[in-house]
Amino acid sequence: MTVDDPLMSPFVLKNLTLRNRIVSTSHEPAYSEDGLPKDRYRAYHVEKARGGVGLTMIGGSALVSRDSAPAFGNLQLWKDEAEPWLRRLADEVHEQGAAVMTQLTHLGHRTSNYTDNWLPAISASSVREPAHRAFTKAAEQWDLDRVLRDFVAAAQRCRSAGLDGIELMTWGHFLDSFWTPFWNHRDDEYGGSYENRMRYPLQVIRAVREAVGPEFVIGVRMTFDEEREGGLETPEALRIAEDVTEAGIDFISLIKGSIGTDADLARTIPPMSTPASPHLEFAGRIKQKLSVPVMHAARISDVATARYAVAEGLLDLVGMTRALMADPELPDKVRDGRTDRIRPCVGANMCIDGIYASGAAFCMHNPSTGRELEVPQRVDRARTPRRVAVVGAGPAGLEAARVLAERGHDVHPFEASDKAGGQLLLASLAPRRRDLRGIIDWRTDELARLGVPISWNTYVEARTLLAQSWDVVIVATGGTPAAPSVPGAGLVIDTWDVLAGARRPRGRVLVYDDHGGNQALDAVEALVRGGATKLLFGAAAADLQPRPGAQAT
Repeated sequence: MTVDDPLMSPFVLKNLTLRNRIVSTSHEPAYSEDGLPKDRYRAYHVEKARGGVGLTMIGGSALVSRDSAPAFGNLQLWKDEAEPWLRRLADEVHEQGAAVMTQLTHLGHRTSNYTDNWLPAISASSVREPAHRAFTKAAEQWDLDRVLRDFVAAAQRCRSAGLDGIELMTWGHFLDSFWTPFWNHRDDEYGGSYENRMRYPLQVIRAVREAVGPEFVIGVRMTFDEEREGGLETPEALRIAEDVTEAGIDFISLIKGSIGTDADLARTIPPMSTPASPHLEFAGRIKQKLSVPVMHAARISDVATARYAVAEGLLDLVGMTRALMADPELPDKVRDGRTDRIRPCVGANMCIDGIYASGAAFCMHNPSTGRELEVPQRVDRARTPRRVAVVGAGPAGLEAARVLAERGHDVHPFEASDKAGGQLLLASLAPRRRDLRGIIDWRTDELARLGVPISWNTYVEARTLLAQSWDVVIVATGGTPAAPSVPGAGLVIDTWDVLAGARRPRGRVLVYDDHGGNQALDAVEALVRGGATKLLFGAAAADLQPRPGAQAT
């Protein structure tokens, strides 16, 4: 890094000086306990501050009202008991030199009315929300009044706790359901004309600004093109941005797209196999028309792109949220000229899918993320070095060897093949999942840096390891395909052979999926590329009893 690196340059946001331009934007990892940012939640954000981030933003979709049912582990900042936990988090983040803010929202239609307290979901109009399946009632005046009061109370709670600011979520939630014609079908003073649709959101923003005073930072996250028929388009979004700025907004977190469906969300938060930073140039064009600072996040996962965004004036602040989940030390590594050691985000999106599948966000590439209290991000040296053999150089074996070497042990991995990666390497052969190679490459690079030799093409057995007198042996050999327990199982080709190209069935091929994950779909794409002309695809049933017959060729 040079001293004039634009990414490392300080930035003044109102009266707040950020030490660099890197931001972990508001997101919800679902680490809360009782809806509060307790120890696990705090440790996750403090680690990012320790790693050098300029601003860490907590509480993606943090709730201001009790009737806004948590949909994905949301913080519930309507609770008075949230304040001491917020204060402790803010103090510890500040001790590490970073600023901290939270997002505030009422989910509106983006929840379910059949969870939590079974209270009716509300929106600008009576609508059906496809992602969480809410059937909302149109908000009545008393709803509008109490939600406004809740926004004010939550904002005051955040200011009292020592946070540096808040961000109002106006993307797919309650407030923006009024200003977007896609959701607002009202015919009263809150619907129809632009002025009517903006009436309530502006009332809330002005009330929050008045309550927290002129110096407290307030931002909004908003889309500048919903990219759907009947939705908000750029010209009107620019007008909204001007009006909310006049009402008291200090920065805008700029988004493109909408979040009504999983497909919409994937276009806005792009996973692997999609173009990197797809909305960056759009954000840059919008920024030129705004009068307040702009931040933006959408798969900006590499330092070069982030630096370019700042240097070219496309953004003031760069959201690198998933990249920071993969490596919370990213900013410090940039500062110290160690960019070659940054653990890359591969876009697997386990951090998003995990919230729904396992109840919390985890990173495929970094097992410490979300487990900071159990598996620290920074590895301490062991008091007593040992000799350790690691059998297998798949992702588990590579990670075990890396951590052992960081702790100062004498470690030696053995791999039966001539390449590292195991099943992950096999999965990365699918074009849509090629970015998974980053998980393997980073670990092999780290082992090389640590001076750890890998014995390739070496199949070791127990007697060999016993003869070598290792102190510890770690077996990380992974699994093997299991043939189905049905007549004719010997005729079955497993997905490993298909993905690796060892078998290339042509013509008519039956694919049976008894798992429901990526494996069968990856195999189908490989079969099509390999010359299969007709595919019959079957999902798991109570039992499968195929009649033995000729193998597909």
